[in-house]
Amino acid sequence: MLTAQIHPTAVIDPSANLGPDVVIGAYTVIGPNVQIGASTTIGPHAHIVRDTIIGDSCTVHHAAALGGDPQDLKYSGERTQLVVGDRTVIREFVTLNRGTAAHGKTEVGSDCLIMAYAHVAHDCMIGDHVILANAVNMGGHVTIEDHVIVGGVTAIHQFVRIGRHAFIGGSAAVRKDVAPYVKAAGDPLRLFGLNSVGLQRRGFSEETRQTLKRAYRLFFHSSHNIAQALELARRELPDNPELRHFLAFIAGSERGVTV
Repeated sequence: MLTAQIHPTAVIDPSANLGPDVVIGAYTVIGPNVQIGASTTIGPHAHIVRDTIIGDSCTVHHAAALGGDPQDLKYSGERTQLVVGDRTVIREFVTLNRGTAAHGKTEVGSDCLIMAYAHVAHDCMIGDHVILANAVNMGGHVTIEDHVIVGGVTAIHQFVRIGRHAFIGGSAAVRKDVAPYVKAAGDPLRLFGLNSVGLQRRGFSEETRQTLKRAYRLFFHSSHNIAQALELARRELPDNPELRHFLAFIAGSERGVTV
């Protein structure tokens, strides 16, 4: 804490551990067992409640509330955590809750952008390079894989999974799993093809994009059921890591997949 810049009105619990070059703004409260990584800035009036780990070079803006108790009636005060990766930006009035005994922690990855008024509930798992736009609201136990973008004012049902590189339009209601690499929007949510522009921007080869496009058509624009599409895809499509992940995600869905 010797090299941290702490505003004189901030309140820091003695058990908190602040890395070098941390900045703590006015009237911010840092609670017990909080760890804040090097070069992270916590803005004014923020509250890091307890048992929270924030990585290096993060920015937490005005009045964000991190590490609060889960909003889960089954929570009975057990010791759990919130973990945030490196270089993640958390905007104004965001709420990130700790986990419950079911998983033990809530996780937000590195290089994420969580925009104003978004809520990440207990036991959620958010990957790296994820963008949650303003007022995204997540139920508990949601999994969002890497490089996902979720549009503003979208509600995500508990236990839903959203696959890597998917794009969810604004004001959507996500009640079922969303497959990797696709675009989805609306209420009720429906698919609008492969996220081709996003995949191209992120350097996926033409061959990989074509394979994923064929897989998309097989699952979502054919008369085959899921079991038949899985068998055909494994037998007929060129094997690559992206296709394997796409197929494993769909095969592992418990809530059903958005179509």
